[in-house]
Amino acid sequence: MFPVYEEKKENLHFRSKTSRHASPHLHNSIEFIYITEGTLELGMGQELYHMDKGDFAVIFPDVIHHYQVFSPGINRGWYLWAGMPLTGQFADTLQKSCPDNPVITSKNLHPDIRNAVKCLYDNKKRKDKNPVVEQAYVQILLARSIPCYSLTEKSSVESSDIIYQTVSYIAKHFKEQVSLESMAKDLGISKFTLSRVFSGTFHRNFNQYLNEQRLNYVCVHLECTDKSITDIWLDAGFDSQRTFNRVFRERYRMTPREYRSLYKEKYILQTQEMEEL
Repeated sequence: MFPVYEEKKENLHFRSKTSRHASPHLHNSIEFIYITEGTLELGMGQELYHMDKGDFAVIFPDVIHHYQVFSPGINRGWYLWAGMPLTGQFADTLQKSCPDNPVITSKNLHPDIRNAVKCLYDNKKRKDKNPVVEQAYVQILLARSIPCYSLTEKSSVESSDIIYQTVSYIAKHFKEQVSLESMAKDLGISKFTLSRVFSGTFHRNFNQYLNEQRLNYVCVHLECTDKSITDIWLDAGFDSQRTFNRVFRERYRMTPREYRSLYKEKYILQTQEMEEL
C-alpha cells in the first residue's frame, strides 16, 4: 500500500513480499498482484475479493483499495507498480474505468501474464535494463487482463464522498506538515467529523494513519534506493528523527538500518524464488 509514486525516477517497481493488512489508500500508478503463497483479501469499495495462490489482480490508478490477510502461515505475493507512461494505448481505459471485480483466478489466467511478470523481473535485475522492454511487458499484462473484466466508469464513484476525499488528500499531502485541523479546513468539514472518519473507517486516529502512509514511503525507499536514511525520513514528511525512529520501531520492531539489511537478505530469497519459475 503505497500512496504516491509520481516522484520516483523509475516507472516500474517490483517487490516479492509478505502479504499483510493495509489501510485504504490510492496511488496514481497501476498495481499488479500475483499471489505466490497463501491468500489475500483485496478490498475495493465495500467488497472484499478473495485471492488464492496463482490468482492475479489489477488495481487501476486512483482507485481506493486495501488488503487483509486472514490465513495462518505464509502469505506472499509479487507486487508490481507501473507508471502511466508505460501503459500506451490502455491509458484512457485505465484513467476512466475500473473493474467491477479486480481478481482473475488462476484457472482463467492467460499464461502470457505469468511469463510477463517473470520477464519484467529479469529485466529489472539487468544493469542495462531496457525501458522499452518494460513498456512492452506491462502492456502485455494489460492486454491479457483487461478483456477479462467488466468495467465501470470511475465517475460513478462520487468524488464528494468523504472517505474518498480523505484518502486522496493524505495521498497528495502526506509529505507536508499537515494536521487534523488544517486538513479539515481544506476539506470544508469539522475536525470532529474528520476524526470520526479515521476512527470509524480506518480504525486508527489521524496521526496513526498519516504516519502509516509516511512509513510506507520510507520502506519503499529503504528497499529500492540507496538514499540516506536521513534524506528518506525528511522526504517522507517526518518533522524529527526522534519521532521517525519511534514510529518506525513501533511498527517494525527494528531500526531502519536493520530493516534495510534484512530486506537485502530477503532479496536473495526473492531471486531464488523467481528463478524457480
